[in-house]
Amino acid sequence: MARHLAFGRAVRSTGRSASSIACLAYVVLLGLAFWAGAFWLGQILLRTGASGY
Repeated sequence: MARHLAFGRAVRSTGRSASSIACLAYVVLLGLAFWAGAFWLGQILLRTGASGY
Protein backbone atom coordinates (compact mmCIF):
# COMPACT_ATOMS: atom_id res chain seq x y z
CA MET A 1 0.00 0.00 0.00
CA ALA A 2 1.13 3.51 -0.73
CA ARG A 3 1.67 6.00 2.06
CA HIS A 4 0.78 9.63 1.66
CA LEU A 5 3.39 12.21 2.62
CA ALA A 6 0.80 14.28 4.48
CA PHE A 7 0.89 11.73 7.29
CA GLY A 8 4.64 11.92 7.77
CA ARG A 9 6.51 12.61 10.96
CA ALA A 10 7.35 16.26 10.13
CA VAL A 11 3.69 17.20 9.72
CA ARG A 12 2.76 15.64 13.04
CA SER A 13 5.53 17.35 14.98
CA THR A 14 4.62 20.82 13.74
CA GLY A 15 0.98 20.14 14.50
CA ARG A 16 1.84 19.01 18.01
CA SER A 17 3.88 22.12 18.73
CA ALA A 18 1.13 24.39 17.45
CA SER A 19 -1.48 22.59 19.50
CA SER A 20 0.78 22.72 22.56
CA ILE A 21 1.07 26.48 22.23
CA ALA A 22 -2.69 26.76 21.75
CA CYS A 23 -3.28 24.60 24.82
CA LEU A 24 -0.89 26.71 26.88
CA ALA A 25 -2.61 29.91 25.75
CA TYR A 26 -5.99 28.40 26.66
CA VAL A 27 -4.79 27.44 30.14
CA VAL A 28 -3.37 30.93 30.68
CA LEU A 29 -6.67 32.44 29.55
CA LEU A 30 -8.59 30.22 31.96
CA GLY A 31 -6.24 31.19 34.79
CA LEU A 32 -6.69 34.88 34.07
CA ALA A 33 -10.46 34.49 33.95
CA PHE A 34 -10.41 32.64 37.27
CA TRP A 35 -8.36 35.29 39.06
CA ALA A 36 -10.39 38.12 37.52
CA GLY A 37 -13.55 36.45 38.82
CA ALA A 38 -12.00 35.91 42.24
CA PHE A 39 -10.94 39.56 42.40
CA TRP A 40 -14.41 40.72 41.33
CA LEU A 41 -16.12 38.51 43.91
CA GLY A 42 -13.69 39.67 46.59
CA GLN A 43 -14.50 43.28 45.81
CA ILE A 44 -18.22 42.58 46.18
CA LEU A 45 -17.70 40.75 49.47
CA LEU A 46 -15.52 43.54 50.85
CA ARG A 47 -18.06 46.21 49.87
CA THR A 48 -20.99 44.37 51.44
CA GLY A 49 -18.94 43.53 54.54
CA ALA A 50 -17.95 47.15 55.00
CA SER A 51 -21.56 48.31 54.88
CA GLY A 52 -22.55 46.08 57.81
CA TYR A 53 -24.35 43.38 55.86
